[in-house]
Amino acid sequence: QVQLVESGGGLVQAGGSLRLSCAASGRTFNRNIMGWFRQAPGKEREIVAAIYWSGISTYYADSVKGRFTISRDNAKNTVYLQLNSLKLEDTAVYYCAAQPGGTIATMPFRLRYDYWGQGTQVTVSS
Repeated sequence: QVQLVESGGGLVQAGGSLRLSCAASGRTFNRNIMGWFRQAPGKEREIVAAIYWSGISTYYADSVKGRFTISRDNAKNTVYLQLNSLKLEDTAVYYCAAQPGGTIATMPFRLRYDYWGQGTQVTVSS
């Protein structure tokens, strides 16, 4: 089992920045692919970014490339998502997720993630 707790969400104006954190406990964190997903009202949950357990590879959705950065600190069992140049359409609940034993090829796929946090709300205002 892996327990995930997100933090860092909030209300920010368009063009602003936020940094989300996800603290993990339980099963060996540093062998899990970690991902950030988001879900806006009335929409499906979608991948935002993912990072391989060693940090050697990252994945970003096209909508956030160049604006968001995922990183991880295995010594602290924590994964981060830096959100810059935020847009109104970035408003959503952001979820952290863990994928045990995955490969670089499986990083983008929601159904491959076994463990989920409770989510943190990000609201971007005009």
